[in-house]
Amino acid sequence: MMAFWNLKTLDLQPFRTGITSRAELGDHLIMAYMEIAAGEEDSGHLHPHDQCGVVMAGRIEMFIGTERRLLGVNESYFIPAGELHGWKTFDEPAMLLDISSKHPEL
Repeated sequence: MMAFWNLKTLDLQPFRTGITSRAELGDHLIMAYMEIAAGEEDSGHLHPHDQCGVVMAGRIEMFIGTERRLLGVNESYFIPAGELHGWKTFDEPAMLLDISSKHPEL
C-alpha cells in the first residue's frame, strides 16, 4: 500500500478499455485516480457501495439515477450504493479522483 500520491507522477495502469488508473484498497475504502480517454462511455451500472469523487481535469457527463450533469474541473459527484449511474467523455480525456466505500465481499 502506498500512503502518499503525487497525481502528476502517478503510474497509471490499464483498468479497462479506454481507462487507465491507480487504486489503493484499504479495509473500508478504495481510492482511485482514473484517466478516461476521449469519446468513451459507460451506459450504466450499479454496485453495493457508496462512491464519490471530483473531476481533476477535462469534462465528463454523468448520470446518477434520473439526474444528468456535465461536470468540469473541481466539480464533484456522490453516488449512493445501489443507484444506477454512468458517464461519457467528449473531445478530451477526463481525470477523476474517486473514493468508494469497500463492500465486505470485495
